[in-house]
Amino acid sequence: MKKKLSILSFFMLLAVVSVTAQCCNSSAKEGDNSESQSETVAEVSDVEVYYFHATRRCATCQAVEKVTKEALTEKYGEDVTFQSINREKQSDHPLIKKHNVSGQTLLIIKGDKAENITNFAFMNARTNPEKLKSKIVETVESL
Repeated sequence: MKKKLSILSFFMLLAVVSVTAQCCNSSAKEGDNSESQSETVAEVSDVEVYYFHATRRCATCQAVEKVTKEALTEKYGEDVTFQSINREKQSDHPLIKKHNVSGQTLLIIKGDKAENITNFAFMNARTNPEKLKSKIVETVESL
């Protein structure tokens, strides 16, 4: 029994580490060059953020949406679009099929690239919203 428990603990720790691992490659450059700023605005304006949820939502589900909206508005204003989609009421939404959405899902999409940060969002939305905001900005910038 102890062996099974320690194996289970190991896999849970491994899962937490893999979910919270952060990308080491950053393409952001330092500087206040207005040309690079306009390129950044053009690049992030192509980014779309979608939060798929059910009709009935818990406090964490609501916090994920709230923190995501705040992060995008604070950093990008209107340049990055955000859409909350009730997957029960809008079950025919094309992104649901395209991205195989079956539960609460937070996707950051640019073109054909989609980053699913749902697990990170649910782990931090209520307990560490600033960490989630940073992850959202980091993901948008990486795309």
